[in-house]
Amino acid sequence: MSGRVLRIYVILYLVFLYLPVILLPVFAFNDGTIIAFPLNGFTTAWFVELTAIPALHDALKNSLVIALATAILSTTLGVFAARASTRFRFPGKAGIMGFIMVPLVLPEIIVAVSLLVVLLQLGLSLSIWSVILGHTLICTPFCIAILSSSFSGLDRSLEEAAIDLGETRLSAFRLVILPLVTPGIIASLLISFTISLDEFIIAFFLTGTEPTLPVYIWSQLRFPQKLPVIMALGTILILLSLILIGSAEMLRRRGLRKSGQQDAGGFL
Repeated sequence: MSGRVLRIYVILYLVFLYLPVILLPVFAFNDGTIIAFPLNGFTTAWFVELTAIPALHDALKNSLVIALATAILSTTLGVFAARASTRFRFPGKAGIMGFIMVPLVLPEIIVAVSLLVVLLQLGLSLSIWSVILGHTLICTPFCIAILSSSFSGLDRSLEEAAIDLGETRLSAFRLVILPLVTPGIIASLLISFTISLDEFIIAFFLTGTEPTLPVYIWSQLRFPQKLPVIMALGTILILLSLILIGSAEMLRRRGLRKSGQQDAGGFL
C-alpha cells in the first residue's frame, strides 16, 4: 500500500512540476494572442517574429557573453578547488570547502543584494562584468561538486609514475591528470553555462543598462500582446537547456566510467 501511495505521489508531483513546461510549446505554436484554451490553430509566426526584435538580440548577446565568461571562470576556479580538496591535506580544509559551497544554499536574492551593496560602496558601476562576478560566485560550487567526483576517482600512482619518469608536477598534471578529467571539465562548462544563461535574480539586480535575456523576458511580461513571442522564446530556451544538461550528464557519466568510479546519481 505504501509503495502504491508513493508512486501516485511521484506521478502527481511530476505532473505539477512539468505540466507548465509542456504547455509552453503548445501555446508557442498557437495562432492567437490569448493564452487560453481552446487553441485557435497552428502557426510558427511567433518564432519568425523573434528574428525582428533588436532589443531581444542585444539581450541574447549579453547573456551569451556572460554565460561563456562565467563558464570559463567558474570551471577554472572549480578545477583548482577540486584538485586541492581531493589531492592535498591542509589545516581547516573542511571548513574552507564548506564555506566555498555556501552559495548553494543561500537564497539568490540575498547574494544579489549583498553584491549590489558591495559594488555600490566600492564605487563600481553595474555592467556585464558585475553580472559575471555574481554568476561566477553561484556557479563555482556546482563546478566543484562535478569536478570533485572526477578528481577523487583518479589513481595517484599515475601522477607519481609520470613524475618518476622525469615530468614536473605541472607537466604531469597537464599530460596525465587533465586528459582524465576532461569529461568532467566539459560537463562543468556546460552546467555553469546553462545556469548563467537561465539565471534571473542576480542579473536583475546587477545588470545595469545592459539586460540579459531573462531580464528582457521579464520586462516584456507587462505587455499581453508580447506573450506568444515570449512563449516561443521560452520553448527555444527549454530545448537548449535540455540539450546542454543532457550533454553534461552524459559527459559526467563517461568521466566516471573512464576513471572506474561508481556513479552516485546526479551532479550533486
